[in-house]
Amino acid sequence: MSATPLGLSTAPTAPGTAPGALRLLRRLLALDAAVTAANALAYLALPGTLGRLLGVDAGLLTGAGLFLLVYGAAVGLLASRPSPPPAGVGAVVEGNVLWALAGAAALAAGVLEPTTAGRVWIPLQAAVVAALAAAQYLALRAVRRAG
Repeated sequence: MSATPLGLSTAPTAPGTAPGALRLLRRLLALDAAVTAANALAYLALPGTLGRLLGVDAGLLTGAGLFLLVYGAAVGLLASRPSPPPAGVGAVVEGNVLWALAGAAALAAGVLEPTTAGRVWIPLQAAVVAALAAAQYLALRAVRRAG
């Protein structure tokens, strides 16, 4: 058994164990993939419009959109697995925690100069991503306990 940087165990889970917890984990991953892909597509399709609305550089939104598109596809791939590998789920949880922290840190450090809409959107999306990470972590723990 090994651990990831945030201390998440990467011990394997046995296929077919904890069907309810496993189903919940896969649904949380699928939700994450869908929300991430939707944000990616919005950032890529409307970087100028959203940039003006949020007070964020269009280039930053385009870069974030490209990253989120790849990230969302990877999370979707995990969600499609009958038993997602714990190391992959751990990486998603950690990625989500880092994304949430980065958004909060960017605001706190004054790196961004968002509009009022941006000052609402950035912490709101960070809170949603952090809550999703917590739910994914708890579901992964439940799968391991039942297995």
